[in-house]
Amino acid sequence: MQLNIFSLVAFRCQRIDCEIAYLTQEFTMAQEEIYVIGHMNPDTDSICSAISYARLRERQGLEGVRPARAGNVNRQTEFILNELAVPQPELLLDVSPRIRDVLSRQAPVSIPATAPLARALELFHLHNIRILPVVDEGQHPLGMLFLKKVSERFLVPSQEKELRRVYASPASICQCLKATALHAVEAEALEELNLYVAAMSEPSFVEKIREQDKRRMVLIAGDRLDILRIAVEQGVRVLVVVGGLEVPEEILRLGRENDVTILSTRFDTATSTWLTRLATPVSALAQKDFLCLKLQDRLEQAQASLMHSPVPGAVVLDDNGVLLSVVTKSNLLTRPRRKLILVDHNELSQAVAGAEKVEIVEIIDHHRLGSLQTEKPIRFINQPVGSTCTLVATLYQQASLDPEPAIAGLMLAGLLSDTVVLKSPTTTEIDRQMAVWLGEKSGLDPQEFGQRIFSATSAISAYGSLAEVVTADFKVFQSGATQFGVGQVEVVSFHEFFSLKMDLALELARLREQRKLAMTALLVTDIVAGDSVLLVSARDDLVFVMGYPQLDKGLYELKGVLSRKKQLVPHLIRVLAGA
Repeated sequence: MQLNIFSLVAFRCQRIDCEIAYLTQEFTMAQEEIYVIGHMNPDTDSICSAISYARLRERQGLEGVRPARAGNVNRQTEFILNELAVPQPELLLDVSPRIRDVLSRQAPVSIPATAPLARALELFHLHNIRILPVVDEGQHPLGMLFLKKVSERFLVPSQEKELRRVYASPASICQCLKATALHAVEAEALEELNLYVAAMSEPSFVEKIREQDKRRMVLIAGDRLDILRIAVEQGVRVLVVVGGLEVPEEILRLGRENDVTILSTRFDTATSTWLTRLATPVSALAQKDFLCLKLQDRLEQAQASLMHSPVPGAVVLDDNGVLLSVVTKSNLLTRPRRKLILVDHNELSQAVAGAEKVEIVEIIDHHRLGSLQTEKPIRFINQPVGSTCTLVATLYQQASLDPEPAIAGLMLAGLLSDTVVLKSPTTTEIDRQMAVWLGEKSGLDPQEFGQRIFSATSAISAYGSLAEVVTADFKVFQSGATQFGVGQVEVVSFHEFFSLKMDLALELARLREQRKLAMTALLVTDIVAGDSVLLVSARDDLVFVMGYPQLDKGLYELKGVLSRKKQLVPHLIRVLAGA
C-alpha cells in the first residue's frame, strides 16, 4: 500500500516520545437553546406569557426551551410571581451570538513548544486538522502552526539549499531519530544546519564538502569507515550513523577530539533524512502573531476579524489565558444554536438586543403587525384579544393540555393585567371565557385576584424612583418619520399623580433627550374610574396636534381610555403621521 508523506511520517514517528498536550478540562458545546422572551421593559403579560408558553412547548416535546425576560420585572409582576411562588425567568439583555455558541470541539489538540515538527505533522494527520496551537506547560498558547505554511516550507521547497536547511539542535535531532547520543557537543543549541547524505564514493564526497561550512553540517552515513573518518576529521557538527550500525572506537575518539556530535539511530537512511529535516522544534516555526478570542466575544466581531485575516483560524482562551478551543473560518459560519420565540411583541424595536442576529422560530402576539422579517416561514400566531396570555391559554386548550395551577394563575394574572380586570376596551369575549377557565384551573377567583393585583401595586410612591415609574412599562413606536415612546402606570386615584406631576414631567423630558425621541409620554390610568390622563414631553410643534382636551401644560384628559395599545397608540400614530 502506498503511503503519502504524512502517513509515512506518522508511521515512522509513532514511537517518538513527544507529549500530546490536551486540555484536562473538557469544553462541551451546549445543546440548542430556545428562549421564549417578551419585549424590553416587560410588563406582566409579557413575563407571564413567556413562562406559560415555554412550559406548553416543553410539554409538547420541544427540547431546550426555556423562558427569559428582556429587562427587570415591574412591581406588579414581582407581586404575582411571589404570590404564585414562581421564580423569575432568566435575564437576557443581549442575545447576540457569541463565540461560545459555535464551538464544537471538546478538547483542542495542541503541542508542546519543544516538540519537533515531525510530531506536529503526525498530529495534523491523525486528527485531520489544519491548525495546531503551540503551548507552554500551563497550556498558554505561544504561537500557531498552520499546516499549509509548514507544508510549503518543508515539503515543497523550490531550491536545493532549502532542501538541505535544518533549523534544529543536536538534542532535537536525537529525539526525532530516537537515537542514542554517543558523544554530544552543545546539544541544546539551536542552529541553522545543512543536511547531507554520504551516498557517494570517498573522492566524490571529499570534493562535495570541500567548500562547505563543516560546523553547520549534519551528515547521514552508514558504516563506511573512510567516510566516517573524513567526517570527524573535518569536524562536522552532527554525524548520524544509521541502521543501528556499530561505530568504531577510532571514530568516537576523533569525534571527541574535534567536537563532533555522534548519534546512532536504528532508522534507515531515507527515514533518517526525512526525520532530520523535521527535527525543528515547533516553537521556532510557530507564528507568533495570532488571533485570540474569548468565549464571550461577539461572533459578528470574530467573523470580521478572521474573514479579513490571512490565517485560517484563531484560539479561544479563558479569562486566565488558558487554551479552551480552536475556531476556524468554517466554524464561524456555523449557525448559532440560540433561537428565540417572541411573545407579546413582533417588532425588533421592542425586542431584546441582538434579536435580529439569531433565528426567530415563533411569534405569539396580540399587537399590531410590525416590520419584522424572517429568513424562512415561521409559526406566527396573532389574534386581536386582550392579552397574550389569553392567546397562550387557547393554545393549551387546542393541545388538550390542562396547565398546572401555578401556570394557570400566571396566565390569569397576565390576562387581568392587560385587560384591567376585564374593563379595558381591548377585552373580548374570548378573554372573559379564558378568565373563567383559568380561574377554575388555578383555583383563583378572577375578580378577587385582579383587585388584589392592582391594589397591591397601584401606588406610584411604591416604585423605586420616579424614573422607574416612567420607564417600567415604556415602549417606543414609529409614526412616519416620528419616533415616540409611551409608558403606562395604573392607579386607584389620580390624587398621588397630581402631587408628583411636575417631577414626572422632568423625568419624561430627560428620557426624551436621552433616547432622542420626538415625544415621550406617561399614560396614567385610574382603574376604578376607567379614565386616564396623559403627561407629555414633546417638540413644540407636536403639542398642538394631540387631539385630546388639555388640562394643563403637557397634560391631557383621556376620558374612557384604558388601553395604550388599542386606544392611545393608534390615535397618536394617526395624528403624528405628518409631524
